[in-house]
Amino acid sequence: MVNKDYSKLDFKIPIEAQDYRDCSDFVVGQIKSIVDDAIKNKKNKIIINTNLKLGLPMENINKVAGPFVEAWAVEIFTDVLEDENNKYDLINVEAGERLNMADIILQFKRNRKQQSSVTGFVDVKATSNDIKGSGKSPNITSFARIRTEYVKDPDYLFVILSIKHKVYSHRDKASNMMFGVMEAVDFNAYDLKFLGKNDISYNLALGSGQLQVRDIHYVSQEIRTTWEFCQLLDAKCIASRKGFSEWLRYAKQNNWIKDE
Repeated sequence: MVNKDYSKLDFKIPIEAQDYRDCSDFVVGQIKSIVDDAIKNKKNKIIINTNLKLGLPMENINKVAGPFVEAWAVEIFTDVLEDENNKYDLINVEAGERLNMADIILQFKRNRKQQSSVTGFVDVKATSNDIKGSGKSPNITSFARIRTEYVKDPDYLFVILSIKHKVYSHRDKASNMMFGVMEAVDFNAYDLKFLGKNDISYNLALGSGQLQVRDIHYVSQEIRTTWEFCQLLDAKCIASRKGFSEWLRYAKQNNWIKDE
């Protein structure tokens, strides 16, 4: 079985809904509009007070920025949700639980054949606008986890929301406290399934390996089906040092192939 050819395996082939691409475009578009409006309306500041005399450690700010930017993103989506007349058709916001693949889960109203909503699972990535190369090639998620998720739910809509931030400090004369200000200044959002083949890399580190985006600031788009994306992920794992035998172990363990 170890040497059995990949193409001869009896796979569980995920088939997404006919309107998946329309739903993907809709969700990504709404996310972009919400973040863009927050920045344009100057709701893009995160204030961090500190008693450190020199303010925030700017040379290492990228190491602590992630949780702040993620919390800011949750807040701007929640603000939209609390507006009963919000123009984005956002109907539910949840912060992802610890170890969840998504940082934020967003549900939008959407008229579909068999459903009246569509859900986007959002992974927030923070990158510094002031530090060259900051967050350029982040780990996105576990290969085996995301591959399994697409088998369980062919319509799984995993969105990467990359947010660039700038940070500066100033001292409050009355309290002598340093005020750190983190500003979201730019962003991009895209469906992981539609990332260009060359934009996705496979990092052997940690468990079954991690998917990475080679350069999160510059990505291309390739429209593909869920099954085509699963095959692409498989090919990247098999081409690594893990090889076919290790990939086959993941496939059996996670029920990607039918029982013989």
